[in-house]
Amino acid sequence: MSINTQDMEIVHRVFRRESRLLAELVAAVVPGDTARAKVIADHFRVYRLGLHNHHEGEDELLWPPLLARVDLEADIVLRMEAQHERVAATMTRLDAAFPAWEATAGADERDTLVAALAEHRAVVLEHLDDEEATLLPLAAKHLTEREWASLGDHLVNNTPKLTLFTLFGAVLEDANPAERALVLSGLPAPVRAIWHVVGRPRYARYIRRVRG
Repeated sequence: MSINTQDMEIVHRVFRRESRLLAELVAAVVPGDTARAKVIADHFRVYRLGLHNHHEGEDELLWPPLLARVDLEADIVLRMEAQHERVAATMTRLDAAFPAWEATAGADERDTLVAALAEHRAVVLEHLDDEEATLLPLAAKHLTEREWASLGDHLVNNTPKLTLFTLFGAVLEDANPAERALVLSGLPAPVRAIWHVVGRPRYARYIRRVRG
């Protein structure tokens, strides 16, 4: 019986959206406005943590069991590993470009950063599109429900609790009612209540500040 991997496609939507918006937000900052630059740089660090934990979970929890169970399709998993390395390389460049821009909000540093963000997004989109088309069907066929759920556990266990509110809000932001129900169904009832009472309004305030 195949497992449902739709939740990963919902998560991928966040990386597609935020990698686009980060470049737009950086480009819109007036040179010298370091206060605004800090807001955007802090948001990048949230994005970075979410992407890092997502990929680390796949590296540690998905690729090993898949490689042990597939034969001819092993090249798909190996390609995912190589794409993760390419994404990590673009992130290394962003780790240098963001602090340089954040310190002064200079025009030259901004242009360098926008170019690095464009490169990063191109690599991320290539990976996400390929993963959804080739890897997710493989995962649905060869992984157990418990193995799949371990991805979410990894993210929760490696993310500060307040940052989890932000990441959870980002996942739900563009979700349709069916997708929202799917995501919320994976939470214990008390956690769902905390999300509605505390997390949702907190995310709304956060994202208004980021988007300006």
